[in-house]
Amino acid sequence: MSGSLIEARGLTKHYDGFSLEGVNLTVNEGEVVGFIGQNGAGKSTTIKALLGLFPTDGGASSVLGVPSDELSRASGAAVKEQVGVVFDAISLPEHLKVSDVGRIYGRTYVTWDAHRFEQLTAEFGLDAKKTVKSLSRGMGMKLSLACALAHDARLLILDEATAGLDPMARDEVLDLLRDFVAEPGRAILMSSHITSDLERIADRIVCIDAGRIVFDLPKDVITDEMGVARCRVADLEKIAAAGVIPDAELRYLRHDYGIDVLVPDRFAFAENFPEIPVDRMTIDDYMTLTLKGGVR
Repeated sequence: MSGSLIEARGLTKHYDGFSLEGVNLTVNEGEVVGFIGQNGAGKSTTIKALLGLFPTDGGASSVLGVPSDELSRASGAAVKEQVGVVFDAISLPEHLKVSDVGRIYGRTYVTWDAHRFEQLTAEFGLDAKKTVKSLSRGMGMKLSLACALAHDARLLILDEATAGLDPMARDEVLDLLRDFVAEPGRAILMSSHITSDLERIADRIVCIDAGRIVFDLPKDVITDEMGVARCRVADLEKIAAAGVIPDAELRYLRHDYGIDVLVPDRFAFAENFPEIPVDRMTIDDYMTLTLKGGVR
């Protein structure tokens, strides 16, 4: 696909007790794609497969036009120069100082920008003399982000990169990511459990569950068009009888206090059922209703 920085088709990997099954995933130039799912759903496995960190059992994937299985070879070095990666755990030797990390990366990446690294670490409040071991998880993630952003990458692949950050620090990081993707030819794949961050920055949301992609939608369709109707049992029957939402799409979730109904168009729903409260849909709401809701 033209303009695709990440392309996966039918990506498959089998483990004892878990399988990645036929994953299709695309990240295009200029996009921020939010990658969501429950713990153990397959997000990190998909990311590692894309990066060529292990052999897969089926399908194919590429990053910046190069097959994933070539990224671990010498021939893939030039492509890895253009990819910034942050995993959900700090992958740096604990005894290194922050300043040491910058020097090592400077010998690793041809495009390393030492001034940019120093600027980022200063903005993040990272003391150059502190060791990796002494950093909190949040500060460690900031260090990893500084490394990812300091070598002129075209693509960022972030696995829970805002985990451990306080709200102000997350705002700071999201601003940096917006600036990054605003440059032509760039994109971000961002796995996160903090879906409020994705509501602010993502263009598209991809959800994986039990190793399979369950939805891939523009974020604005979820948050701007859809809604959650807060119903009683009688309200659900009224909605079903009206046929406004086809039976096959009438997804709902029962609670002790009532029933939540997934509404494809909350504005049209409000016109048809003005007496039934309908709230704006969040990414969390949609994921919950999709994964746990029943279909009438």
